[in-house]
Amino acid sequence: MEQLSTRGERLALLILQLASVAVVLAVTTHRAFELDRFLIPKELVLHLGAFAAALFAFHAFRTAVVTRLELLFLAYLLLGAISAGLATNVWLGFRALAVSASALVLFRTARVLTVAGLGRRLLTTLAVAVVLAAITSLVQAYGVRLDVFAVNRSPGGTLGNRNFVAHAAAFGLPVLLLATLRARRAGGFLLGSVGVAIVTASLVLTRSRAAWLAAGAALFLFFAALLVSSVLRRDGRTWRRLMTMALLAGAGVAAALLVPNTLRWRSDNPYLESLKGVANYEEGSGRGRLIQYERSLRIAAAHPLFGVGPGNWPVEYPRQIGTHDDPSLDTSEEGMTFNPWPSSDWIAFAMERGLPALVLMALVFLALLRDGLRQLRAALDADEALLGAALLATVAAAGVAGAFDAVLLLGLPTFLIWTTLGALWHPPAGGFTRGFAVAVILLIFTLTATARSAAQLTAMQIDDLTLAITIDPANYRLHLRLARRGTRNQRCQHALAAHQLFPAAAAARAAARGCR
Repeated sequence: MEQLSTRGERLALLILQLASVAVVLAVTTHRAFELDRFLIPKELVLHLGAFAAALFAFHAFRTAVVTRLELLFLAYLLLGAISAGLATNVWLGFRALAVSASALVLFRTARVLTVAGLGRRLLTTLAVAVVLAAITSLVQAYGVRLDVFAVNRSPGGTLGNRNFVAHAAAFGLPVLLLATLRARRAGGFLLGSVGVAIVTASLVLTRSRAAWLAAGAALFLFFAALLVSSVLRRDGRTWRRLMTMALLAGAGVAAALLVPNTLRWRSDNPYLESLKGVANYEEGSGRGRLIQYERSLRIAAAHPLFGVGPGNWPVEYPRQIGTHDDPSLDTSEEGMTFNPWPSSDWIAFAMERGLPALVLMALVFLALLRDGLRQLRAALDADEALLGAALLATVAAAGVAGAFDAVLLLGLPTFLIWTTLGALWHPPAGGFTRGFAVAVILLIFTLTATARSAAQLTAMQIDDLTLAITIDPANYRLHLRLARRGTRNQRCQHALAAHQLFPAAAAARAAARGCR
């Protein structure tokens, strides 16, 4: 039974609504840190939004029972904390662990806000955020140039990478369908349907095969749920609205394929080529993934209990023997990877946090699927059944996208996915003791992560490298730049620090040569 919300809970809702938009738009224009200028501002929004919302809703946050699902998540975090403490690069370990901790804070906060009757408003704002991300992608695709867009990996919009936009479209599609189908007014339904067309068009233009698979899995489960649920099978309004949305989505696909854009693909028919190559693992990026997965799992087998540390994949992966032909490695920077994460959440969980942590996160996903089915079968009306359908579809999209790309390792997907899941999920009866101590520890950790992300962002804006490295002592590239200037002692200090952060990096080894 829903209860009246308190003033603090309403403020927590407002914070999450503002953060949902901010996490999409947050970016700095400092191009010297081309990837981090997108990632770090979004991580700051993730941590700050999680901390502030949980703080304002603290009474409900701390008094709500710790469910079995949350207990699995807490055990996953505990293993990750041990792993981070043992990692080569502890700073990266903390950064990755903080993303996971904020995920649980957001999940739990969204859950208590839903109990307070605020879930519908939260879900609607999350749907708006997904559409906003798609709009920034389309704006770039059709020729608008802004400093907040990345030049490479277009059309990434304010997310900086076309794959990131595609992932957001895939795992955000279920909550957008839900908000549109549940719209109380015709105007709201029309706006939602246009949003579906926009998100579908952006999904097509990105050419992200992982996102296409994820969207397919989400739509399959969503429509299967409509057929399984007796209340939805008989609900004519839902089916009429779905037909209208499908027509507009088709128009979005047609516009994406037919309207000229500024994207420059190497193929004459790039979208058909991507469609044909969805399951191609014999060449191109598919072959690269297989090589990467095999070598990452080899590392996981050598560190089965705690892995090599959260976020430490780029530190340990280049140290493997026989990686000279590996497309995951940066050929212009020996000993470094192209991306700071593997092309799979699940591979990352196994290698970085250990096999027990992988099993725990898999159990969390399975529990969400089980509870989605339970909600679907127990629904008394169409609205309740749609919540179950959206839960199933969101879990499927996140799981499938994460099987082929980094999703839950990043700030924006973490914010949108776990907040959505918390608002959709209705916990089963039962649970464990109320988690006051757990709430306090999570809030302290999230506050620390906020301060850390703020320090990283501040250091990126400072031209004085000595001051910047004082604020952000874990910045490898700043250490490397400082290792090439100043006195010998100063150069050695920063060269050794860079080498300690990334031992396999040839540039750091060369800079540290002769230093003690």
